[in-house]
Amino acid sequence: MTRMAPWLMLTLAICSEVIGTSALRASEGFTRPVPIAVTAVTYALSFYLLALVMRHLDLSLTYAIWSGAGTAAIAAVGVLWFGEGFGAVKAFGIALVIAGVVVVNLADRAL
Repeated sequence: MTRMAPWLMLTLAICSEVIGTSALRASEGFTRPVPIAVTAVTYALSFYLLALVMRHLDLSLTYAIWSGAGTAAIAAVGVLWFGEGFGAVKAFGIALVIAGVVVVNLADRAL
């Protein structure tokens, strides 16, 4: 496997999780079958890819990037597609999430 393959799989896992979470919102409380199916398939794909990535990258780094990037991306989706508000407090919270991912990454390199 090439050096870029785990990072590509991690990117796809994040995208899949964001699609699944967006579909979960669109399912209107699990009342719409198509969004429910999209949620199930994309979450399963995301976790499968995440498991493959963990063969090559540390658990803490993998999960920090997956959860942090997913959180930031789904916040953007909420604002852009679902009309959720966005202000300084939400922006600060997202910045803290990103900062946390950076700190975890730097801590892994320092060891």
